Amino acid sequence: MRITDWPANERPRERLLTLGVGVLSDAELLAIFLRTGVAGSSAVELARTLLQDFGGLAGLLAADNQQLGACRGIGQATVALLRAALELARRALADELTRGDTLANPAQVAGFLQLWLRDRPFEVFAVLFLDARNRLIVAEELFRGTLTQTAVYPREVVRRALAVNAAGVILAHNHPSGAAEPSTADQILTQALRAACALVDVRVLDHVIVAGHQTHSFAAHGRL
Repeated sequence: MRITDWPANERPRERLLTLGVGVLSDAELLAIFLRTGVAGSSAVELARTLLQDFGGLAGLLAADNQQLGACRGIGQATVALLRAALELARRALADELTRGDTLANPAQVAGFLQLWLRDRPFEVFAVLFLDARNRLIVAEELFRGTLTQTAVYPREVVRRALAVNAAGVILAHNHPSGAAEPSTADQILTQALRAACALVDVRVLDHVIVAGHQTHSFAAHGRL
């Protein structure tokens, strides 16, 4: 049965508009993007199959465009919608960080960094550049590496901090294939970046490691 043949109070789109987005399951939310199903399956049933095949929403959103486009029932328009929705969420969180003290809401910072970095198949080193009131000036990906390591150059971090007139920075990188616990190399790098930034009066306020749904804050664990 097509979703359009369901009672109005059971259709995902109508339930979202009348009851709120929180009442919908992952499959129902995804079905709104799919819009239609395939022969023998409604959009919700197709969504359930996709979530099972990719291991959930995180796996689905981490898939590249070619993987998504190869799935039955997902066209390029749907791929574009999913990519746009994820980017809108990331930009909305970034916008919130420009309005207040980032240190006052570490959960918001962690959420932004997870959305930005957790599904990358390779290591990424990023920096949040902050003004004197700890408001976000800009968030930039500075270096990319392999599955297990990234070459980071303190000189480049300092150069960008000076270019955007930052008073402080929050460092961040992901662990695609491991836990969020920092390695010895991570700790050495953090101290090297602290020393380099201190030379130009830029404070390193935190270093956050993202690994799946986990994060590790150097500041929260007394490692700075």
